[in-house]
Amino acid sequence: MTKAEMVREIADKTGIEKQVVMQIVEGMMESIRNSMINGEEVFLRGFGSFIIKRRAQKTARNISKNTTIVIPTHNIPAFKPSKSFRLKVK
Repeated sequence: MTKAEMVREIADKTGIEKQVVMQIVEGMMESIRNSMINGEEVFLRGFGSFIIKRRAQKTARNISKNTTIVIPTHNIPAFKPSKSFRLKVK
Protein backbone atom coordinates (compact mmCIF):
# COMPACT_ATOMS: atom_id res chain seq x y z
CA MET A 1 0.00 0.00 0.00
CA THR A 2 1.33 3.41 -0.93
CA LYS A 3 0.79 6.64 0.97
CA ALA A 4 -1.70 7.81 -1.68
CA GLU A 5 -3.69 4.57 -1.36
CA MET A 6 -3.70 4.93 2.43
CA VAL A 7 -4.93 8.53 2.19
CA ARG A 8 -7.67 7.49 -0.24
CA GLU A 9 -8.82 4.66 2.04
CA ILE A 10 -8.90 6.88 5.15
CA ALA A 11 -10.76 9.62 3.25
CA ASP A 12 -13.33 7.10 2.00
CA LYS A 13 -13.87 5.61 5.47
CA THR A 14 -14.09 8.93 7.34
CA GLY A 15 -15.61 11.27 4.76
CA ILE A 16 -12.77 13.77 5.29
CA GLU A 17 -11.28 15.45 2.21
CA LYS A 18 -8.17 13.83 0.77
CA GLN A 19 -6.10 17.02 1.15
CA VAL A 20 -6.88 17.18 4.88
CA VAL A 21 -6.08 13.48 5.35
CA MET A 22 -2.81 13.96 3.41
CA GLN A 23 -1.82 16.84 5.73
CA ILE A 24 -2.56 14.68 8.78
CA VAL A 25 -0.57 11.71 7.45
CA GLU A 26 2.34 13.97 6.44
CA GLY A 27 2.22 15.65 9.88
CA MET A 28 2.33 12.29 11.64
CA MET A 29 5.28 11.10 9.57
CA GLU A 30 7.11 14.40 10.13
CA SER A 31 6.51 14.16 13.88
CA ILE A 32 7.85 10.59 14.01
CA ARG A 33 10.85 11.56 11.85
CA ASN A 34 11.71 14.61 14.00
CA SER A 35 11.40 12.63 17.24
CA MET A 36 13.77 9.96 15.96
CA ILE A 37 16.24 12.53 14.63
CA ASN A 38 16.28 14.01 18.15
CA GLY A 39 17.05 10.58 19.62
CA GLU A 40 13.54 9.87 20.92
CA GLU A 41 11.67 6.65 20.28
CA VAL A 42 7.96 6.69 19.35
CA PHE A 43 5.56 4.20 20.95
CA LEU A 44 2.09 3.65 19.46
CA ARG A 45 0.19 1.27 21.77
CA GLY A 46 -1.40 -1.63 19.90
CA PHE A 47 0.56 -0.83 16.72
CA GLY A 48 4.27 -0.80 17.44
CA SER A 49 7.35 1.24 18.21
CA PHE A 50 9.69 3.27 16.06
CA ILE A 51 13.03 2.63 17.73
CA ILE A 52 16.65 3.59 17.19
CA LYS A 53 19.01 0.64 16.82
CA ARG A 54 22.72 1.11 17.45
CA ARG A 55 24.98 -0.76 15.06
CA ALA A 56 28.40 -1.64 16.44
CA GLN A 57 31.63 -0.85 14.62
CA LYS A 58 32.63 -3.59 12.22
CA THR A 59 35.28 -4.46 9.71
CA ALA A 60 34.22 -5.09 6.11
CA ARG A 61 35.96 -5.84 2.85
CA ASN A 62 35.90 -3.90 -0.38
CA ILE A 63 36.03 -6.80 -2.82
CA SER A 64 36.84 -4.73 -5.92
CA LYS A 65 39.92 -3.11 -4.33
CA ASN A 66 40.74 -6.05 -2.03
CA THR A 67 41.01 -3.76 0.99
CA THR A 68 39.61 -3.78 4.49
CA ILE A 69 37.49 -0.88 5.68
CA VAL A 70 36.10 -0.02 9.11
CA ILE A 71 32.43 0.87 9.31
CA PRO A 72 31.99 3.10 12.38
CA THR A 73 29.29 2.75 15.02
CA HIS A 74 26.03 4.26 13.78
CA ASN A 75 22.31 4.45 14.53
CA ILE A 76 19.51 3.30 12.24
CA PRO A 77 15.75 3.75 12.56
CA ALA A 78 13.69 0.58 12.91
CA PHE A 79 10.08 -0.47 13.47
CA LYS A 80 9.11 -3.08 16.03
CA PRO A 81 5.47 -4.21 15.76
CA SER A 82 3.42 -4.76 18.93
CA LYS A 83 2.70 -8.30 20.04
CA SER A 84 -0.98 -8.06 19.09
CA PHE A 85 -0.05 -6.73 15.63
CA ARG A 86 2.59 -9.42 15.14
CA LEU A 87 0.11 -12.19 16.01
CA LYS A 88 -2.41 -10.93 13.43
CA VAL A 89 0.13 -10.98 10.58
CA LYS A 90 0.68 -14.54 9.41
